[in-house]
Amino acid sequence: MAYLFSSPESCPSVKNILLLDSEGKRVAVKYYSDDWPTNSAKLAFEKYIFSKTSKTNARGEAEILLLENNIIVYKFAQDLHFFVTGGDNENELILASVLQGLVEAVSLLLRNNVDKREALENLDLIFLCLDEMVDQGMILETDPSVIVGKVAVHDAETGGQLMSEQTLTQALATARDHLARNLF
Repeated sequence: MAYLFSSPESCPSVKNILLLDSEGKRVAVKYYSDDWPTNSAKLAFEKYIFSKTSKTNARGEAEILLLENNIIVYKFAQDLHFFVTGGDNENELILASVLQGLVEAVSLLLRNNVDKREALENLDLIFLCLDEMVDQGMILETDPSVIVGKVAVHDAETGGQLMSEQTLTQALATARDHLARNLF
């Protein structure tokens, strides 16, 4: 679902997207805000939110946390922890939509094998996924099948492995099946 707004001020935005492992270490992160100006500030933030969320069971539905003027929605999948952060004035449902789109798109790209090893082996696809979803903090797309389709096309243009292993039609069919399972 793409969001259209008349001005950047009225557009929902994301401060960062974090993908951490089960020990709180970085797998893939993107920061879109200057709230954390240095790498050490970013690492401290990641460690802090991991410590605040690691004892929760966010495996089924996304959880929401208000922490230091930030809304953080998060979900765990196997040994990966997904986080989407927005300002305290952002709509939690939109942030949750970004999170859900990310988790489902990564699941589709990794063929439902969402674990750290597989994520690291396909890090390029995960970063393409993040780029298709959010640009400079502005939310572009949250529909996992659209995101996977764009990633697959981009990967094919750059000669990546995804299209040789799975055609665009197969990727979209897998996305459709995955969404149908989640709806029923």
